[in-house]
Amino acid sequence: QVQLVESGGGLVQAGGSLRLSCVASGRTFSSYVMGWFRQAPGKEREFVSAMTPSGGSTYYLDSVKGRFSISRDNAKNTVYLQMNSLKPEDTAVYRCAALSRGLISTQAYEYNYWGQGTQVTVSS
Repeated sequence: QVQLVESGGGLVQAGGSLRLSCVASGRTFSSYVMGWFRQAPGKEREFVSAMTPSGGSTYYLDSVKGRFSISRDNAKNTVYLQMNSLKPEDTAVYRCAALSRGLISTQAYEYNYWGQGTQVTVSS
C-alpha cells in the first residue's frame, strides 16, 4: 500500500510559478512510475506528466511542454512538478499517482495509487 500526499498548490497570477510536491509512504517508491494528473471543473481528468522509476524518462502533455518539469528524489520518496509560465487554463486540482509497473502510461486507470489532490488556481 502506498499513500500519496500532495502540497504546494495555491493562487498565482498568470505568468507565475508553483512547485507541487508529492510525498509517498512506503519503501517501494523507487520502483514506481510517478505521474501527475489534473482535473478542471466540468472537464475530464487529464494526464500532465510522468517519470520512470529511475528518473531517466519523462513524458509531458503537449500544452505544458517547456513550462512544466517533473522530477523526483527517491531518497525522500518525493516527486515534484515545477510549473512555470502558468496560464489560467492550467487551473485545476492536481493529483499525483503511482504506477507499479516500470513503463510510463498516460492512462489514469492504469495507476494504482492516488493522492487527494491540491488546488492550483491561475488568475488572469
